[in-house]
Amino acid sequence: MKIKLLNIMSAYLVVFIVTVSAHSMNEVLTNQEAQALEQIVIEDIPYTDNQITCLADNIYHEARGQGKVGWLAVAFVTVNRMNDNRYPDTICEVVHQAPTRESWKKNGKYYPIRNKCQFSWYCDGKADTIHNKKLYDDIYTFIHYIMTPEYQIDYIDITDGATHYHADYVTPAWAETKTKTAEIGDHIFYRWETK
Repeated sequence: MKIKLLNIMSAYLVVFIVTVSAHSMNEVLTNQEAQALEQIVIEDIPYTDNQITCLADNIYHEARGQGKVGWLAVAFVTVNRMNDNRYPDTICEVVHQAPTRESWKKNGKYYPIRNKCQFSWYCDGKADTIHNKKLYDDIYTFIHYIMTPEYQIDYIDITDGATHYHADYVTPAWAETKTKTAEIGDHIFYRWETK
């Protein structure tokens, strides 16, 4: 996982800096301090609230009517993309991935091109308003539990590594080039094989 690897590397850097600083000041780390630093390296670094919000937004707009199994499937696709080198490195970057164009005002602001985003809701031209706040809160709480280390358990990826999906009432051209892995609710899931 790219985020975990980067955070572990950052934690090792912290250990190195603290060790060098302590050594240069002729101080020695106590066993307790060394264990605390080691724990930083060993523990999974939790996802930020911002990443959990991005994932909850994606699930709300993509699968809010599908129940927890559908929510989990969309979560896996999003995280599978984040863990795939062909996609951005964070949940929010994956959710918001899109080709962009400069504003017609030529003010240096860029906006996603309509109907060209990885997740259709993000640039379909419709408002991204949360109309059912209770349902959104349920999705956020569900995602918070599965993404937060104190509650986190190992889940079996019910999409079998899927990086793509579409509604069962459409047949996108890209589907022919991917490996079908599952059908959950009204979504069909696919994995983009590595070469």
